[in-house]
Amino acid sequence: MLYVLSFALADTVNFLLIGVLVAVGIAQPLKDKGGRYGAVATRLVFGDWLGVLVLSLLTMVVFDGLGEKIKALVESPILGILLILTGVVGAVLAWRGGGDGSSGLVRRIMKPLKTPSWATVGTGVVLGLVQSVTSIPFFTGIAVMSAGDFATVTRYVGMIAYASVALSLPFLCALVVGYIRMRPYSAVGRGFGWMRQNQATVARAGGYIVAVFLILLGIIHMV
Repeated sequence: MLYVLSFALADTVNFLLIGVLVAVGIAQPLKDKGGRYGAVATRLVFGDWLGVLVLSLLTMVVFDGLGEKIKALVESPILGILLILTGVVGAVLAWRGGGDGSSGLVRRIMKPLKTPSWATVGTGVVLGLVQSVTSIPFFTGIAVMSAGDFATVTRYVGMIAYASVALSLPFLCALVVGYIRMRPYSAVGRGFGWMRQNQATVARAGGYIVAVFLILLGIIHMV
């Protein structure tokens, strides 16, 4: 199970959702002036988690239906090679990336996030679906779970933990942004300010970390 969750951990570096949370933290007035950052961020992260969970369950249904084909893929070195190649491609993209490509998209997403509503939850669901459907580690972890020696209940209930781990970093970032809004001149606030001013460096470092992690998972799978 821990090996399965490691793939969700690789999927937790969601720069788009993190960027949206930071933008919400900046756009919302302080609480004593009517700001509702906590309510907006909670609905947004919950919606994202719900989107990831729904896609996880649907993917598990599909993979379970494929049965032996998924098991053969998981037990072959092809999966390890695919993970290594994904890590290498990710490292190259991180090296060549500018780190600010999502800023325009973040501005467009911000429209339904001015006040907490069902539209906020819906926006989170869409972000969760987009993040996961484009993530090879996300599908790899579910494939390993489907092919593993787990009871049916364990596989499907385990998707709750899988989605939760995948959202762990954005959740922590939401808490950090909330803390910074209350204490903008704290050490955490200054560190976060440095990261905002050096977004390209932070994004590149995050890309490298995920790339190395995927390469290691690929090597472990092949050993």
